[in-house]
Amino acid sequence: MDPEIKPNRQAPVMLYDGDCAFCQHWIEKWGKVTRGYVEYVPYQKGFSQYPQVTEKECREAVQMIMPDGAHFSGAHAVLKSLALSGRYRAFLWCYEQCPISAWLSERLYRAVAHNRPMLSRVTREKKCKLD
Repeated sequence: MDPEIKPNRQAPVMLYDGDCAFCQHWIEKWGKVTRGYVEYVPYQKGFSQYPQVTEKECREAVQMIMPDGAHFSGAHAVLKSLALSGRYRAFLWCYEQCPISAWLSERLYRAVAHNRPMLSRVTREKKCKLD
């Protein structure tokens, strides 16, 4: 692990693709919502600290590791992180209580994740290293 990356073991950690401009853009936005309730770490610098996730999983979706070691992936991780700040709890509730909501959320997440390079260009973010 990179010496400057020292996860706060009291806060959940969200691993994201630090090489993707689209991901960086959204992590910045989510960070403003979560205001310190979640720590964001590029998986390239931090995934080795979390044996419950693989590099392959990190390449495919964000991974959120809770202080107790539990982890969430993709849309569930995003919704969990936003709810931890006290906002958007209804979305997490829908995801966890309604199977069709979870299914739709994950399908949308996967569609966006698979099209990150194109979406990076559409949103005028700097060139994504995934291109």
